[in-house]
Amino acid sequence: MSQLRRFLVALLALAMPACAPVDARPAHAAPAYEGPAIWKVADKDTTIYLFGTFHALPKDANWFSGPVERAYEASNELVTEIPEDDVAGDAKAIAARALLPDGKSLRDMMTPADRLKFEEALVGLGLPIEAMDRFEPWYAAMTMTLLPAMNAGYDPKAGAEAKLTSAAEGKRKAALETVQQQIDLFDGLPVEAQLAFLRETIESNAKAKATLDAMVAQWLKGDADGLALLLNDELDDPVLYKRLLTDRNAHWAQWIDQRLKSPGTVFVAVGAGHLAGQDSVQRQLRKRGIKARRLWE
Repeated sequence: MSQLRRFLVALLALAMPACAPVDARPAHAAPAYEGPAIWKVADKDTTIYLFGTFHALPKDANWFSGPVERAYEASNELVTEIPEDDVAGDAKAIAARALLPDGKSLRDMMTPADRLKFEEALVGLGLPIEAMDRFEPWYAAMTMTLLPAMNAGYDPKAGAEAKLTSAAEGKRKAALETVQQQIDLFDGLPVEAQLAFLRETIESNAKAKATLDAMVAQWLKGDADGLALLLNDELDDPVLYKRLLTDRNAHWAQWIDQRLKSPGTVFVAVGAGHLAGQDSVQRQLRKRGIKARRLWE
């Protein structure tokens, strides 16, 4: 249950709009490193690294090297989107929020056409048609995002956060949000928005593996703008876009601005979509007069 939450909330947070290139590679940069993008924000006594992650990856993904590895080893604090250590607490939090009130059924909330597609999708995933009846639409959408991804070999235990957390001995750990806040992102949506989210999830399941493979390929070679273009079609609902990206990126930029006032070296790891696109964390920082410099070698 905890891994479901970690993977799905993060995967959804990858979406962003296409935009003009951000911090394009300088002509003199050495071509030695090709790997996930990382940025640096610094003043005289504080360094903050911004690393975009995939929270679930194929087990053979090789990404921890070069400037990412060096920045992590130099950091004395790891900051993730949510705390990564309370598995039991995560499961309880989801269980408390995902269930519909007694007497309500998810399929009864759908139009006949949407219900038929939903049932067909459940059968296609090897589930009985009543499997999601007791759950709210946002949770059903997440489950139906997770299953095709896991069937395609994507594993939260192989994700970037899992790697970073396992290697965090001796580092302080902090989080930008709580589990409850991330659940609120979805549970607090109007029912119609949740149903639209579920409908779009069903429609996109057929291409899930191809989409994930393409995204990870761009991430692994550090093409933040290419990743932005791929993700442009994955979140076109303005309510979800503002809720999942714009508002959170602005809040995280404020957190970074405040953190610069305390000395130390901090490694911030958030979903890669937050660090590319026209409303990225870096662009929110720029509005505050703070420049994030990409590390190339």
